[in-house]
Amino acid sequence: MKHEKYAITGMSCSACSSRVEKAVSKLDGITKASVNLLTNSMQVDYNETKITDTEIVNAVIDAGYGASLAGGSVLKNSTDSQTAAADQEIYSMKHRLILSVIFLIPTMYIAMHHMFFMWFGLPIPIWFSNVFHGPENAITFSFSQFLLILPIMYVNRKYYINGFRNLFRGAPNMDSLVGMGSAASAIFGAFAIFRIGWGLGHGDLTLVETYSSNLYFESAGMIVTLITVGKYLETRAKGKTSAAIEKLMDLAPKHATVLRSGIETIIPVEELAVGDEIIVRPGESIPADGMITEGTTSIDEAALTGESIPIEKQTGDMVTSATINKTGYIHFMAQRVGADTTINQIIRLVDEASASKAPIAKTADTIAGIFVPAVIVIAVAATAIWYFLLGAGMEFSFSIGIAILVISCPCALGLATPVAIMVGTGKGAENGILIKSGDALETAHAIDTVVMDKTGTITEGRPRVTDIKTFSKTEAELLALAAGMEKGSEHPLAEAIMTCSKERFITPVSITDFQAIFGRGIQARANGKTYYAGNAALMKDHGIDLTQNTSLLNALADEGKTPLIFADTTAVIGIIAVADVEKESSAQAISAFTRMGIDVVMLTGDNARTAEALRKRLHIPKVIAEVLPQDKEKHIAALQAQGHTVAMIGDGINDAPALAKANLGMAIGAGTDVAIESADAVLMRNDLLDAVSAVRLSKSVIRNIKENLFWAFFYNIIGIPLAAGILYPAYGIKLSPMIGAAAMSLSSVCVVMNALRLRFFKPDHSVGFVSRETLRETPNTTFHHEKEITMKTTLNIEGMMCQHCQKHVHDALSKMDGVTDVTVDLENKKAEVTMTKDIDAKDFAKVIADAGYELVK
Repeated sequence: MKHEKYAITGMSCSACSSRVEKAVSKLDGITKASVNLLTNSMQVDYNETKITDTEIVNAVIDAGYGASLAGGSVLKNSTDSQTAAADQEIYSMKHRLILSVIFLIPTMYIAMHHMFFMWFGLPIPIWFSNVFHGPENAITFSFSQFLLILPIMYVNRKYYINGFRNLFRGAPNMDSLVGMGSAASAIFGAFAIFRIGWGLGHGDLTLVETYSSNLYFESAGMIVTLITVGKYLETRAKGKTSAAIEKLMDLAPKHATVLRSGIETIIPVEELAVGDEIIVRPGESIPADGMITEGTTSIDEAALTGESIPIEKQTGDMVTSATINKTGYIHFMAQRVGADTTINQIIRLVDEASASKAPIAKTADTIAGIFVPAVIVIAVAATAIWYFLLGAGMEFSFSIGIAILVISCPCALGLATPVAIMVGTGKGAENGILIKSGDALETAHAIDTVVMDKTGTITEGRPRVTDIKTFSKTEAELLALAAGMEKGSEHPLAEAIMTCSKERFITPVSITDFQAIFGRGIQARANGKTYYAGNAALMKDHGIDLTQNTSLLNALADEGKTPLIFADTTAVIGIIAVADVEKESSAQAISAFTRMGIDVVMLTGDNARTAEALRKRLHIPKVIAEVLPQDKEKHIAALQAQGHTVAMIGDGINDAPALAKANLGMAIGAGTDVAIESADAVLMRNDLLDAVSAVRLSKSVIRNIKENLFWAFFYNIIGIPLAAGILYPAYGIKLSPMIGAAAMSLSSVCVVMNALRLRFFKPDHSVGFVSRETLRETPNTTFHHEKEITMKTTLNIEGMMCQHCQKHVHDALSKMDGVTDVTVDLENKKAEVTMTKDIDAKDFAKVIADAGYELVK
């Protein structure tokens, strides 16, 4: 099965996109064809053994439109060409519009000068009256209008060419309605000139006056001009919907510095090859995905993940395209280049999602397919009824038919869905939420159950030291001993202790006689003494009494933490608890889902005791523990069998089947490639609040689409009967063709502008949440969005010399009660602290002094 994207030309309304889609879908070997009017593109899934690209293109051409392969990469060339084509279309419309207005103004003045005098009291120049006013000047009056509208019709000839071509092929579209209405007005005006000439030649001034007042030349010019105004505004507005892709394109670096044969060379990123050694200096963008081979630095990944704090990187660490090298000079080996880089894959996902079609669009497409032919039938029928059955004059009946043709708006129906989807997916990408298709975007709004993996999704995915309890040593001494003993171990608990000691700049003690005891722990000698580190069984084996520590050990276990006991040959000297801690925003996200009426289920392979502890801390309604990886999919299927619409959020290889099985799979961005490929959406920030934002965004988009469809249907339901003169017998109300054309243009512009309101969508990170502590204290109360009161202060700190000092100060201040954010400026020796309560300067001074530095005024 092959997936391909095609550029389609010649479409003007949803009837066009519907015709192209039907023409391709009926071909043998086509699995799925989706045509997007907004992006003038078509995505096709087909069996390449049964059909070729050429046959697909020919099917589109036979349907009356143009088609070509959009290219294998959406990333640069096709995006640039689309932008260039859009710019050219805007320029062309602007040129046509200016010329149309130049010739339309004198046409309108000649046709309606007497009305301007009666309505506004505008004086009529004597020379003008002598040339154009009165029955004796009827030929001059009519023929001058005819000459003036010819340039208008010529510059807008595409309406007539495309419209009548599709009409004759049996597939009328919006251009057909506009072309028929304008051409009919012009033809009737030409016929009127002949009748005026007949009347003047035969002295029938009544005939002259009748046809002089019913020329419709101004309508012929006004119709195409107003439609062009609407199309121009619509095209400009639609251009704003691709802003997200353009921003992503701007992030991608254009050049790279490579080291080939020992020589530095600057080349375009398109020429990079896997295995190239790339040099990146401070301030430069990373041009490809790869692994650092030399140097250390900090990388700003905010553009892709939203993480505002630069990430420290060293030899062996991975770097990602489009991120910014902040401080160091590094070499790295390219592993993914060109279309395979992270930034280009993101652009591809956003572009394909923008061009995809949601199921809700099928309703509009079905109606649009029969809409234009139905309008033509209604116009002809209304004209005939007024003329033959109701006895109205030819001019009146004719104007009824023209008004119906030009007021009908299939483009509003066609734009209702794709504009909203493009803005919605673009807004998601802007906030680190990559939604792969319109299907996924629509499905998200109907989710009633969210299933979450635990490790790496709700939690950080790596153990961290959470508690340190000492009995005969200081914390620093216990950590130094623990780090020394665990230095040679590869156990995850050992990694947590080593990380903690590094963060606190504690040097491990030297040890000897290291011995690992399977299932128990380790023992070693330090400073001539024997020490043990492990579980209760190890302590029991060596006669260490745990009676006084039992309650503490049980309490830690009940909280889902793993206690690591340290002892010498006589007694316990300390306990260090390690746990895979939950992410800062996990509690907020779970609470937000609950308030939205969505059931939350945690699915984990961990033991029931650990899972229950996490459930209590985060108030998760339901937990399913000790689930084997291969059984996760079964639990998803069971929920679906109960009638639930299920979203699965996960990050690992073992989550991939469940992600694929769920109605909506969301992969945490730091997860495996397999998980990301299996998912329908990717959360780049590794934050569950983005899952909440994705559901809220989906609800906003679907609501917007429904609003657009409602107003598009409502407009036509009201407009067509009014144009048909339904109110004329009772109230004398009748729409002129000019008003109909203006209304048609306005309806399309309104639909686009309504969709653009989605650009003001704010993700859940932008609103305040109550603290996790508040959640724990009030598990059953309603959760309200409340912005915390915050204040800032700037501290002047002496003694900082390097980045380690900067980090030491940052960590010390961050741990203070009430502090929510800390920014340390090493160069200016300052720290900016954001707090939720007032903190005394003496408290700041003490914390900074304990860290080894000095607070100065």
